[in-house]
Amino acid sequence: MKKIEMTKINYDNKTFASVQNSATGEVSNETVFYYHQKDDLVWAEHAGGAIRFGNLMAKVTENDCLEMRYQHLNGQGDLMTGKCFSTPEILGDGRIRLFEKWQWTSGDWSAGASIVEKSKRSESTLERVFPPRFAGGKAN
Repeated sequence: MKKIEMTKINYDNKTFASVQNSATGEVSNETVFYYHQKDDLVWAEHAGGAIRFGNLMAKVTENDCLEMRYQHLNGQGDLMTGKCFSTPEILGDGRIRLFEKWQWTSGDWSAGASIVEKSKRSESTLERVFPPRFAGGKAN
């Protein structure tokens, strides 16, 4: 069995928001990502803007990069899928910025680039996007 090494960057319980995206991307500054991590496995839920709900799964590679696959349901009712490679940068204030190169594996199969950063949004903003059961809270 392969030994799992701990990563230097902890993505667990972090929220991310889009700063920049290519024209063919559906993520916007209204989209919120809620990340989780266990060892070298990272996953997240995302919603907001043109995205009704989505999730992603990634493995942490060398230098704490993320190799991921994602899927979501957009506002038009289309199920969209894609792949992405994210390279982290630690900002001066300690937040994480991810430089992403992505490609749809559905729709027009276009590729693009985006930047997401650990959000400065408050928990109340997060709870408006995600029901408590998705945002680490208890289900009603």
